[in-house]
Amino acid sequence: KNSIKAMEKELVTCSLQGKEKAALKRSQIFQIPGGKDSETKVIVVLGKAGMGKSILVQKICQDWSNGEFSQFEFVFWFDCKQISLPEKQYSLKDLLLEFFVKPQEGSKEIFEYILQNPTKVLLLFDGFEGLHDHENFPRCSASQPEKDLCSIKELLSGLIQKKILNGCTLLLTARPKDKVYQYVSKVDKTIEIVGFSPQQRELYITKYFEGLPYCDNALKLIKECEYLFSHCYSPLMCRFVCFLCETVLEMGDKSLPSTLTTVFLKFVQQKIIPMKTDVTAMRNQESLATLARIAWYLGEKHQSAMKSNLLPSKEVKEFALKHGFFLPFAFPRHSDSEEEEFGSTFSDFVIQNFLGALHLMLAEEIKDKSLIKYLSFPSKKKKPYNWLDLVPRFLAGLLFLQDDPYFCSLSNEDVKQSTKKQKTLLKYIRRLQINELCPERLLDLLHCIYETQSNYLLQHVALRLKPDLSFLGVVLTPPDVHVLHYILKRSRKEFSLDLRNSSIDMQGLKDLVGLKNVSSFRASLSDTVRLWKSLEQTKDYELLRASTEKFVLDPFKAKTMKDISDLSDLVEMQEKMINCVQDASGCCSYEIPAIKNLRKLEFALGPVCGLQGFLKLVEILAAFPSLQHLDLDALSENDIGDEGAKSLSEVFPTLTSLETLNLSQNKITDVGAEKLATALPSLSSLKTLSLYNNNICDFGAENLAKVLPAMSSLRVLDVQYNKITGVGAQQLTDSLRKCPHIKNLVMWNPTIPYGVLEHLQQLDSRISV
Repeated sequence: KNSIKAMEKELVTCSLQGKEKAALKRSQIFQIPGGKDSETKVIVVLGKAGMGKSILVQKICQDWSNGEFSQFEFVFWFDCKQISLPEKQYSLKDLLLEFFVKPQEGSKEIFEYILQNPTKVLLLFDGFEGLHDHENFPRCSASQPEKDLCSIKELLSGLIQKKILNGCTLLLTARPKDKVYQYVSKVDKTIEIVGFSPQQRELYITKYFEGLPYCDNALKLIKECEYLFSHCYSPLMCRFVCFLCETVLEMGDKSLPSTLTTVFLKFVQQKIIPMKTDVTAMRNQESLATLARIAWYLGEKHQSAMKSNLLPSKEVKEFALKHGFFLPFAFPRHSDSEEEEFGSTFSDFVIQNFLGALHLMLAEEIKDKSLIKYLSFPSKKKKPYNWLDLVPRFLAGLLFLQDDPYFCSLSNEDVKQSTKKQKTLLKYIRRLQINELCPERLLDLLHCIYETQSNYLLQHVALRLKPDLSFLGVVLTPPDVHVLHYILKRSRKEFSLDLRNSSIDMQGLKDLVGLKNVSSFRASLSDTVRLWKSLEQTKDYELLRASTEKFVLDPFKAKTMKDISDLSDLVEMQEKMINCVQDASGCCSYEIPAIKNLRKLEFALGPVCGLQGFLKLVEILAAFPSLQHLDLDALSENDIGDEGAKSLSEVFPTLTSLETLNLSQNKITDVGAEKLATALPSLSSLKTLSLYNNNICDFGAENLAKVLPAMSSLRVLDVQYNKITGVGAQQLTDSLRKCPHIKNLVMWNPTIPYGVLEHLQQLDSRISV
């Protein structure tokens, strides 16, 4: 089973600017285009707890030992949990050649070689979140940073600031919510681990149960419990679910727990059973309560490890190690004569969360009212109360497990006290302004409510959700989608969903779009087209038609070449839709409503890809019959120039609904203006034309002046900040007299003498100075 852990997971590179993401092979991790060999390179690997960051780091070490990543002669791997205890200090030599691996001889020579050849060194720091707490990340102040004793934070700070071992490669793993960029000034590459796809989940489960008599039953059982199967996108959770399923099948049961809380309660139960005597049972119960308290108080300090000699008793230590709650490790010694010290760390983050929640339930000093602060859902994007971010879910679930016989055996509380805590939660949820929560807090709330499995609470929340739910830019994991779907389904309201940039998977998109009470949705074009192609292949024409009718595109802003390609794919999809819907219903024509109803299109690709992207866009503009507003005025300037203007003018006759055309700041000269002017009268609905801040001179102004009388729908023309002189301004003014329909001509230009412009304005008040 251990070999399964190293199964391939998809790696995705992403940048802070939210540029396009691309799948990445493991061999490409250290490829940094344009990076200087002589400077330290920093790579950050992001992934939620349990996504496989640690396994990836171990796999990199294994690959290196097998001859890959040959650019590195030395690879050092550190678990930040184990080296981050505040009282510990190290020199760089201690860290590299004592903690990680101790050479049998020649330590001094090896260390000198490392200092002289930093580009051949790879340092892997796994669990960067374990290094920062409420304090700021310190700057390295050591006078001889490579030799002096420092805290691990100062050492790492020196590495990042290039004061220590400048030229090495640093790879840090962290969770997405951790503020890595607050502490790391420059990141050369960001990689995100996104977990298992549905197919990979099935493969993992199949391999886990390979060779066992109930292999087929196991996969069927897990897939039937959709919520648990959605959690299997996380490799760690997938292993938990498989372990639990194995236990259930061995006991002859035929169903799995339905919530995470019951999964982990069952997990703990299986770990500490069989209990031979009442004395053993009582001792285990006490040890578990102590361990739960440790989990909580370490979590409050953003830690998951401690010195073993600080554990309250030998019994607790043995209990934690025996049942796999703790993993042991050794601290490095500064000299051979020094006594070896040992530490203990929680085996994984989710177990620490569950035990932390268990402590809040079991601790007599925590009264019912004080529980609410651990469950708070601030309406704005405030920092969650605790580092253990799964605690609220487990706590909500445990509050509604007072009838569970095993949980009752753990708790010394009487039923009255437990019911009081539950009523406090109910009262809090009833008072909560659910429609004011930001998307992240709303998802947290939905997970907590799902864990309770309380019909009253599920219905209460479902009825109070606002009809327009936006998850724009918020990552929606498979479990997020499941609880959202589960609660939306219970509501009688109609909903409009915005799922753009949410990284929602195709199955999740299909499930949400398929809900009868979801009346409209926005999602990334590529995800939507991929869904439609899948529905077309499976011949699910009913959902295909329903989802196309619900899809909303207006307004659309193209920022990348991929946006233009996706828009082209959508138009191409319409051609296919016509054929397949015609086959299904006998209907002879079909338009995707989103294409038909697109009214505003903004183009903001910037100068590098502006012209290339625009030429591709022009090819499909005729497909949008209702387009009223075409805006090419971007802060970064698109620079479509005369070639873009010429290309656009050729499709003017097809843009019969266009009312506003903004071509500001696009480096259009007289050549482009002439091409535009020739075709402008064919824009029969055009009301506003902006050519602000281009390079149009008098010849271009003359051509525009000639066609103004023929543009009967035009109301506003803006030619400010061009290179028009008094001559061109006079021609435009003369033409304006023949155009009673035009209400405003804005033509201040630095090349027009102010007296001339003032005189022209006196002749016609519609001219703006």
